[in-house]
Amino acid sequence: MSDLAAPPVLSTPDDHILEVPAADADAMPTLTLSDDALRATYEIARTAAEIRGCGWKTIALQFPDHMLVDAPRVVESLRRELPAGDAATSIHILADTSYSACCVDEIAAEHAGADVVVHYGRTCLSPTSRLPVIYVYTSHELHHGAVIREFTSEFGDRDSRVVVMADLTYQDHVGGLVDELNTLGYGNVVATEVVRDPAGVIPNRRISGPEREQETLKTYSLFHISDPPSSLLLALQSRFASLHVLSTPSPGAPSLDNPTLRTAGLLRRRFARVLSLASAGVVGILVNTLSVSNYLSSIDLLRSKISRAGKKSYTVVVGKLNPAKLANFAEVEGWVVVGCWESGLVEEDAGYWRPVVTPFEMEVALMGEEERTWGGEWWGGIEKLNMMEAPPDEAEAENEQDGHGGDDAPVAAEDGVTGEESLPPQFDLRTGKLVSHSRPMQLTVRGARNKAAADGGDGGNQESLEGRSGALARRVVGELASVNGVASPGAEYLRSKRTWQGLGSDFDAEASTVAEEGRSGLARGYRLGDGDGGDDDARR
Repeated sequence: MSDLAAPPVLSTPDDHILEVPAADADAMPTLTLSDDALRATYEIARTAAEIRGCGWKTIALQFPDHMLVDAPRVVESLRRELPAGDAATSIHILADTSYSACCVDEIAAEHAGADVVVHYGRTCLSPTSRLPVIYVYTSHELHHGAVIREFTSEFGDRDSRVVVMADLTYQDHVGGLVDELNTLGYGNVVATEVVRDPAGVIPNRRISGPEREQETLKTYSLFHISDPPSSLLLALQSRFASLHVLSTPSPGAPSLDNPTLRTAGLLRRRFARVLSLASAGVVGILVNTLSVSNYLSSIDLLRSKISRAGKKSYTVVVGKLNPAKLANFAEVEGWVVVGCWESGLVEEDAGYWRPVVTPFEMEVALMGEEERTWGGEWWGGIEKLNMMEAPPDEAEAENEQDGHGGDDAPVAAEDGVTGEESLPPQFDLRTGKLVSHSRPMQLTVRGARNKAAADGGDGGNQESLEGRSGALARRVVGELASVNGVASPGAEYLRSKRTWQGLGSDFDAEASTVAEEGRSGLARGYRLGDGDGGDDDARR
């Protein structure tokens, strides 16, 4: 029996809808920067100078979530910095980025009709495809004395070979710190400087002074100021002798961490996900960017590689990733992310139902068991996708689209068996069980060829081995759903395993309605039908 005297309130009353609870109010960011500090942190003078120099009139400002509290003051400062003749300049604040905050949100900027994007905070510096960008790293303060103490406690030998690197928000401190260390007798400590090269030996960095070969860098340790993203740690762990991270919870009290054990465990877990993808038959290509250059060619290359492995791929765009979105595609047995080198790594504890891997890991998964090796090298983005592989010619590409995959000749095993029986068995290396659907397209196509051969046989007077195989293929292939004549594992899953197939699926027949042309164009200015006028409300 319930003790409730009245029914519970299940929604917020209208008169309280804008109230913020006290606990939440205390957690909200507050304005802490003075006017001078804000101008220096957000580099107002330099940004305004570049805008004036290039004559840009529509500016998009992209802030990470924790910096949005400063956005109105930044706009106000920029307007004061621009001369009176630039009154026609319009400034838009971008929030809720389409994909990862480290990438330039060209999608939202184009909705505002922007000429340039000003990106604030840390960034992956991935090349953009459509708009120019002004990067403002928003530098932070750092207590040099505390950093020097942590460094000398970790590297007691003055002859230690060390590369000093920092997060972009602390990058302006690197040169001064290395100079101080050199004065203390550390002659083999070198600084790094920022370059826009994510695929470099050190992503987006180069060694100050003479260039060093990658093999030489492996004799150096890396001293990184501020916690780097996991994707950067994994990329660097095989390129240096050791990694040392100086966490910066506060500018005056940093703490030193050795992430070697953490990266080793993370790499083992990543390789386990690669093994899961090796036995998957249906792979989803997850588009996690629409602004990084060459992402379209990378998608085409992944499709080709997956098809040649006898697997089926589906390309999906869902915006910001979360487990609920990907769980809608139950037929997909694993995902490969096409994005920047930081966002390609999806954390394992996020609750995803299927494994999510990077393009580099996907290439390893597609290798045969006898050649699949992983020497510790790792990469998260599309920059190092193996582009050297010659793309198929038009005829081969057409065959792949039709499901033939270029395998017209039967495969013969060493014992002389041909056809489907010659394919090596595929086992799930985690469970040891036989996987019969790891190459759905290859098996389906060969079964169809056997069917065609059986249909054109001798009329059934003599039932050969090939005829018996073809009869089996007829039953199997005939049960598979197809789209435009090509077998579709996704359509088959929808037909056979999904209990709900969309609105209206519970009606035997649906009444036809006349289709009307709706709105088109960008959200800020839709066009209605054939008219050239827009919706004023939509424009606003």
